[in-house]
Formats: sequence, C-alpha cells, structure tokens
Amino acid sequence: MISIPCRGVLFDMDGVMVDSTPAVARVWSGWAREHGFEPAAVVKQAHGRPSIATIRELLPHGDHHAEDREVERRELEDVEDVVALPGAAKILRALPPSRYAIVTSATRRLAEVRLRAAGLPIPAHLVTASDVKRGKPNPDPYLMGAEILQVPPANCIVIEDAPSGVRAGKAARAPVIAVRTTSNDAELAQAGADWIIADLSYLRAKLNPADGEITLVLNQGR
Repeated sequence: MISIPCRGVLFDMDGVMVDSTPAVARVWSGWAREHGFEPAAVVKQAHGRPSIATIRELLPHGDHHAEDREVERRELEDVEDVVALPGAAKILRALPPSRYAIVTSATRRLAEVRLRAAGLPIPAHLVTASDVKRGKPNPDPYLMGAEILQVPPANCIVIEDAPSGVRAGKAARAPVIAVRTTSNDAELAQAGADWIIADLSYLRAKLNPADGEITLVLNQGR
C-alpha cells in the first residue's frame, strides 16, 4: 500500500472513469478506412488526444473543422456499450465535488453524453477540449483543472491511462497515477508515470475534515 497526500484530484475520463474503447475504435476505424489509413494505427494515434489534433496530422490539407464535427457526430451516436470502469463511481462518492475535476480530450458535449451513458455524475468541474487551445500532451488542460480547484498543480494528483495524458500531467508538474486499462506498463512508465495501478478499484480516497487534505491509498498489486 502507498499513501499519497494531495489537495485535489484531476481525472482523465476515457480509459480512467469510462470505458469507451469499443466505441472509439469503431468510430476511428471507420473514419480511417474512408480516408485510406490503417485503422489500428489511427485508433492508437487518436487515443487520449483531441480529435482535431489527429485529423490535422493525418489530413494536413483537409477541412479540419468539418472532419472534427463529423467524428464528434459519430461518437455522440455511438454510446451503447459505454460503461463506467471499476472503482470510478466509488472514488467519486468519496471525494467532495469541489476537490476534483474531470479533464478530458473529448468535447464538452461528448464528455457529458459518455458520463451519462456510464451512469456517472456530471462533475462540478469539467475541463474539455472545448475549453483549451492546446490539448494533451500539452499541460494546458491540467493547468486549467488545477486553477479551477484553486490548488497548485504540484498539490494535485493526475490520474491517466494514455501516454499523452501522462505527459500532460507531468508537464503541468503534477504527480501522475497511471491506470493500465488501455496502455501497458512500459508505455506509461516511459511517459513519466509515478505510479501504475490496474484501475480505480485499486485506489481509495480518504478526506481529513480537519484540514481538507486528501489521502489517496494505492494498492499496486495486479
């Protein structure tokens, strides 16, 4: 067991709180085939980043905003098997709403649709691709999340599943817990993760009412 004190928690959404992997794979695979790209490579490239960033890289001369709207439309419609990941609901219940934020590369509309589909609450603090100019792996989303919580990034814990998100958290100078739901340990460690756990069921949150400090207790066993 490892105990980590902090004053705020910044959760990624897809792959941390919500399992949207099948839906993401279907949408991006279909888009990739239509444009003559290898589906598996595009799915991997798109994970954990704003959609428009992937589109710009793959279609440098395309209509980026039109393509982005089309990808979002497909994602909004494909939520049938979107579910909460183990431990997600429990840890949110353990934290006061003012002490955590969800920081996602999805748009606000898509984030709210997926959270509802998974049966999770819409958080009081939600940072999305709609709110920042530079998405992950840049630090801006996590810097904004920390600012909203009014906690220095170094006193927040970022929880991520994608190497790009881990890099964003580290670039914001926050400690990062990685979950191995979508990436392997080697990829997460190379990105800079400080701790790696299987999923949120291996994490407990305790609040000290006297000083408002949060303690995250990790069980790193597989």
